[in-house]
Amino acid sequence: MSRKRTIYTTEFKTKLVIELLKGERTLNEIASKYNVTPKNIQNWQKIFLDNAEMAMEPAKAIKEYKDENSKLKSTIDDYAKIVGKMTVEKEWLEG
Repeated sequence: MSRKRTIYTTEFKTKLVIELLKGERTLNEIASKYNVTPKNIQNWQKIFLDNAEMAMEPAKAIKEYKDENSKLKSTIDDYAKIVGKMTVEKEWLEG
């Protein structure tokens, strides 16, 4: 029988990573205390450190998301034009 996959909250993951970064306890001590595998904590630490730049420059991250969002909106508009054109052509051919 397989175990159900546990989903941890962002707050919980952050708490464990910060506790590990403080260095007061070892990785294995933290893992056993919270009943989490050490590999999970290592993965969360890597994600945390990879994204630490966003905490220091939130405006940069927001700008990147806005740029990506505007590109996606532009693509959606292009697709809408194509669909509209094809719909008109289909109706003309049927009529």
